[in-house]
Amino acid sequence: MAPKSHKPAADPRNRVLTVNRKARHDYDVIDTFECGIQLAGSEVKSLREGKAQLKDSYGRVQSGEVWLLGVHVPPYDRADSFHKLDPERPRKLLLHRREIDQLVGRTQQDSLTLVPMSLYLKDGRVKVELALAKGRRQYDKRHAIAERDANREAERAMVRGRRGE
Repeated sequence: MAPKSHKPAADPRNRVLTVNRKARHDYDVIDTFECGIQLAGSEVKSLREGKAQLKDSYGRVQSGEVWLLGVHVPPYDRADSFHKLDPERPRKLLLHRREIDQLVGRTQQDSLTLVPMSLYLKDGRVKVELALAKGRRQYDKRHAIAERDANREAERAMVRGRRGE
């Protein structure tokens, strides 16, 4: 009889749906916020299938509300064709008033950008990790890549040293 695994089963109610991989390359992340998002039922089903794209998406504060623009959520295949929604429509983000006020102040004063980093499920609800970020210049990107490569090379050298190579 095989021993039982002590690793808990992955909870389908808590998992990452999609990640904006290019965001960490293009922006320096200053602060992150966990937001709810207002979606239709067919959009949630489409997200659960992992079909959303966060590429070129951003957040904007308009009249005291935070909106997510540029997110592509394709229509759910088995949804009623009469109620098809625009895949690129603006979606309202759900935050506390003090968080919205903080975002308004920081985006206007420091000229920062709101960038969605990921969409994920938390206890069965779709959440957005929204980052307050500053755009990187081309030379900053090259510097970050060189720094990452140097750190990786140092790690490899340390591992070789421990092995006695």
